[in-house]
Formats: sequence, structure tokens, C-alpha cells
Amino acid sequence: MSEDDCDSTIPVYIPTIRSGSYADIGPKRSMEDEHVCVDDLSSQLGCLFQLPKPSAFYAVFDGHGGSEAATYVKQNAIRLLFEDDNFPQTSEVNSVYVEQVKSSLRNAFLQADLALAEDCSISSSSGTTALAALISGRLLMVANAGDCRAVLCRKGKAIEMSHDHRPINLPERRRVEESGGVIEDGYLNGELSVTRALGDWDMKRPHGSNSPLISEPEIKQITLTEEDEFLVIGCDGIWDVLTSQEAVSVVKRGLNRHGDPTRCARELVMEALRLNTFDNLTAVVVCFVTVDREGEAVVPLEKKRCCSLTPEAFRSLRNLLDG
Repeated sequence: MSEDDCDSTIPVYIPTIRSGSYADIGPKRSMEDEHVCVDDLSSQLGCLFQLPKPSAFYAVFDGHGGSEAATYVKQNAIRLLFEDDNFPQTSEVNSVYVEQVKSSLRNAFLQADLALAEDCSISSSSGTTALAALISGRLLMVANAGDCRAVLCRKGKAIEMSHDHRPINLPERRRVEESGGVIEDGYLNGELSVTRALGDWDMKRPHGSNSPLISEPEIKQITLTEEDEFLVIGCDGIWDVLTSQEAVSVVKRGLNRHGDPTRCARELVMEALRLNTFDNLTAVVVCFVTVDREGEAVVPLEKKRCCSLTPEAFRSLRNLLDG
């Protein structure tokens, strides 16, 4: 099935949603990641706001140049998206709804970017990548600007729902160079490791001009089916050391063992720490089905993993071993 498939001839399937998240500072001195998890948007927005069922919203933000931009966008994400007058209020998901949601997601990213420029309390050198996932009935839509990543697990296989916006991404490199930017040692203008982000107004040209660093999100969509097990969303601290398929395998093993998405998110973070990631870590696991642990073989975890340690104890042990 293609990513743009919203074919109404598919038998009606309504996913059951539950999620868990886990975040850790990792080896860095400060925490610049933020995230949002809303399993039931109807309860969040109120009964007067008409939405398909189920409706859920998840987002991760990876800040740089300080935490101000990521914190601001997290605090205002729901308002920027769902208080948009053009966001469709209907229980029916059709082609018109899909296009309206795309437009609202795109507008929310652009408005957040402009708000960061206008807020004098936020440094012009502070920025954040952003990834948002919206579930509306069977529709999963992901908007991404930066190098956070969303990966869908379908029958145990990883389906990437976003592209990493880094200078090594050839289409992004072309876009940057065509807009007058340069890639130096793998960095945009020798400074930034991503080619799309909110904020960073000390690197952007005045609003309305063609800038190498943009806040425009790429948007992907897919229709969920009974074959879809869960969605993993993470900041780049996860993806620096794990492939999409490896992350899916870690989460799937955890769900087979204990069925708890929060524990799965923690296990994913701990695995990235074991592999010596150098960044903050944030993971969100969104389950669509309840795993039948009796019907599936349990894949044992590697004995060398340190899942019994707290993140603080893990870092202390690693520092001791490193001398």
C-alpha cells in the first residue's frame, strides 16, 4: 500500500491506541529535548471540538543553542495546530479532510517558526527540530522538519514515516545550494547539522526571502491496518546509533515480553546509551494493537544489556570504565 493510500474500500479497522515515552539527558550537560503525548485528543480539546475517532497527537522536539525554542514549541504545539481556524472539525476522514490537515500542520510549523522570531525572550541562536504525528481514525500523518524520525512497525518490518533533513541527504543538499547556502564538513554554512529547523533566526534570512535553513515540514501519510503494530518516534540521539529496523526490533521484543510501551521506550533509550550515543535521548512508542504474548515467540534480550540499571547508574558505570 502506498503512503498516500486512504482507499475507502479497505475493510473498516479502528486502531486501539496507547502510548508511553521516556527521555534521558544522556552524556550531555543539559537537556534540550521535549515531547508531547496525547492519546485522546477529544478529552484534551473538549467535547465541542469534532474529531474522528480515535484521534491522537504526538510530537518530539530536539533543541539546539539552548532549550528555549524546544520548550516554547512544546508548550504551544496544541494551540498552534488545533486552534487554527482552518483545522477541519469533522468525524469523517476523506480526501478533503486529508488536504486540510496537511495545510494546518504545515501552517503550524511556519507559525511556530515566526513566533520564535518575534518572542524577545528567546535567543535568535536557539532552534529546534520538530516532528509531529497525528492519528485520525485509520489515518496516520507525520510532519517533520529536521532529523527526528518516525518509524511504523508493520508485521515486524520498519516503515520510515519521515526523512532525516541533514546535509548528507542529497535532495536537501541540492535545495541548500540552490538557495545560496553551503555545506562545510557536513554542516549547513559550517554551523548546523540539520537543514530544516524552527528558530535559528540568526541563520535565517528575513521572512519571505529564500533561506537555506527552512521550517517547512515534509509530510507523509499512511492508512493504518490490522498489520500495523506500533509507531516509534525519537530524537536523533536514538537514530545516531540505531537503524530504524533495530529500533523496531527492540520495541517488538519488549512488547512481546511485557506489553508496556513506557518500558519499551525506556529500553530503547537504554540501548542507545549502551551503544554510546552522544546526545540527549527521547523515545515515544505508540501501540495500535495489544500484543498476544501467548501466540508469539519471545525473543530474549541480549544478556550484556544493562536494563536493570537506572540511567544515572549506567552513566556512572560507563565513566568508571572509561577511566
